[in-house]
Amino acid sequence: MRPGPAIPLLAPLVLAGVVARPASTTAASPHGTAAVVALDASARRTLEQAPPPARLQPPPATPPQAQPAAPPAAPTAPAGAEAPPAESLLGVPVYPSAVFLRSFDAGRGQRFYLYGSTASFTDLVSYYRTVLRTRGDLVFEEPATHMFEVGRFREETMAFPPGVTVKDHTWGGLGGYLNPVPGGQPARFPTVIQIVPVPPGERRAP
Repeated sequence: MRPGPAIPLLAPLVLAGVVARPASTTAASPHGTAAVVALDASARRTLEQAPPPARLQPPPATPPQAQPAAPPAAPTAPAGAEAPPAESLLGVPVYPSAVFLRSFDAGRGQRFYLYGSTASFTDLVSYYRTVLRTRGDLVFEEPATHMFEVGRFREETMAFPPGVTVKDHTWGGLGGYLNPVPGGQPARFPTVIQIVPVPPGERRAP
């Protein structure tokens, strides 16, 4: 029996679906070159005739979100709008229609409190003579200033004697004590009451 032809060594690669192509060492065929040129020209015509690619539009801008409105600022208290003290702190009565103006540091732990009044100097002196049951002293005639001491003055611990001082602010054409509250009424007070609180242990019985 005659032996069959020898199986080429490339058979395993063919069976595996892989065919090795040897690199061509010959010049390209003129027909092949013409086909490539024709293909390039056709491709150029296709690209020239094709509509331009659609320009990508940027996404619509997101409208800015409305910021929540800031809460209205709390109204600020006008100058001089200090809360008036209780009469229990003062130890003496306040003239009924008097308006609290402000308080000041008198030193040595004391404060004195100012009240404006539309009553006359004479009426206020008469009122405090009655409620304090003392005549007091006219310490100045110009401007008229009347002082009522209702507590003992202790020099070692006090800057002012406890009591009530009434002062006329219309003297010399001053027109009255300026209201420290902007727009407050009245704009000026003809008379001012100054109260230095009486220590609790020295207050007189009503």
